Amino acid sequence: MKRRHFLAASALPLLGCQAAPPIEGGFVGINDERGHLLRAASRSVPPPASLHTTRVLILGGGVAGLSAARALRLRGMQDFALLELEDSAGGNSRGSQINGIACPLGAHYLPVPGEDAHDLQDLLEEFGVRQRVSGRWIYDERHLCHSPQERLFINGQWQDGLLPMQGMDAATLADYQRFARLVQQADAQEKFTLPVSKSPLAQAHRALDAMTFEVWLNQHQLASPALRWYLDYCCRDDYGAGLASVSAWAGLHYFASRHGFHAPGTESSAEEREAGVLTWPEGNGWLTQRLAAPLGERLHTGRVVLRVATTRHGVEVDALNTASQKVERWQAAQCILALPLFVAARVLENPPPALVQAASTLRYAPWLVANLHLKAALHDRPGAAPSWDNVVYNAAHDPRFPGLGYVDARHQSLQSVPGETVLTYYRAFGLDPAQRQNLYDQPWRHWRDAVLAELSVPHPDLLDKATRLDVMRYGHAMSVPVPGIRSSAALMALQKPLPAPWQSLQFAHSDLAGYSVFEEAFGQGARCGVRKELG
Repeated sequence: MKRRHFLAASALPLLGCQAAPPIEGGFVGINDERGHLLRAASRSVPPPASLHTTRVLILGGGVAGLSAARALRLRGMQDFALLELEDSAGGNSRGSQINGIACPLGAHYLPVPGEDAHDLQDLLEEFGVRQRVSGRWIYDERHLCHSPQERLFINGQWQDGLLPMQGMDAATLADYQRFARLVQQADAQEKFTLPVSKSPLAQAHRALDAMTFEVWLNQHQLASPALRWYLDYCCRDDYGAGLASVSAWAGLHYFASRHGFHAPGTESSAEEREAGVLTWPEGNGWLTQRLAAPLGERLHTGRVVLRVATTRHGVEVDALNTASQKVERWQAAQCILALPLFVAARVLENPPPALVQAASTLRYAPWLVANLHLKAALHDRPGAAPSWDNVVYNAAHDPRFPGLGYVDARHQSLQSVPGETVLTYYRAFGLDPAQRQNLYDQPWRHWRDAVLAELSVPHPDLLDKATRLDVMRYGHAMSVPVPGIRSSAALMALQKPLPAPWQSLQFAHSDLAGYSVFEEAFGQGARCGVRKELG
């Protein structure tokens, strides 16, 4: 992992005249220079220095690629190889460490899957996360998020949960209750499933996909600022963009596909009460590390895919080995492209029309993930106790793109006295193209100051206890489910067997679902791994 270090020995100007201790840190994670090699490769590819053959070649070692590899292994197929751009597999679900404390570099939790998510349930059983006891499936409590799970900093104090409750008037409560009923009615009319491929696209969902979530809320006269803030937060947290950008289908799917929306004072079902969240100090990196471990020498990291071409006998792939700086040629009977669709469209010679159309339609949100090391526990403000997920209401440092709060890497530990820890902070930048460039143009110090300024509001002693801040930047972190994406005929076509000359290709990525969560990526990979065409 390439790492550029900086040392901040001066005071942080936006935090006033308070003297600041040195805070070490820098940019970590994704090697952007490797990705940019794709642009140069579009002009010319050096001749290959070596030739490799395999039955199935998987391109991309994110969740979808790792899931496809697992599916191949489980069916007894061992003749495959996986090429990954970075030095470790996992994609947006990787972990890291600071001062020996594990922390996430991206996705950090997995909702307990529903009873129809059989592939994912099998994975969790394989990893020992759940087991059958006396005829019932029981989850190992070490992996379930410990209480308290969530809190919100609002009006100078913390409250339990993220739905704003302070100063709630009758109109706000009525909007909460009405939205809960509308979610329930929408799911009763046409079930929302996760992954979305579990059910065909219903006409009612197609209608929801034709408008933004904001328009849908306006139609139903749900105008409460507290409800609007919460729903916008949920959309930014799951999709990378707010309710003015995502479709009404996506806004409702967030709740209906899981365990609904519960207004204050309403009873929940036994299933909803038992629903939980699985999490680990390194986030979903805990899962991807275990998916990658059995691959051994079949996993080839540090490979920049430069060219993919279909041939009479299958597929030919040229990839740069970043260690040797030489191009390798791979030949395979079948190829699974577990790449973002805009990347697949760039590297594939003569791409199918559906890929060209899908790649031109998808829109991606950039993200920032910052891991902040603290040498001691923070003093807490009044209200709810420190939780796993901690969010600031109307974080004002940048009102256009406020942070999404932080998770505490040591929350799952059994230590009786709080102490040294790592806080993982998230911010999504929506769909403004200028924000992607700004994410990369600004120096580390800029993002250090922004993160510390925002988190110092609920934690005034933060600056005295922070020792290091590592910043991870994702230029194309996830595709955003804008209106029309759920109904895209191109995305549906790429999930079916392709006609000649593309019959040796399969596509597996969360882009095909139109949004990026672990369940969708895992399902896409599992779908490809069991296809009979793979032998």
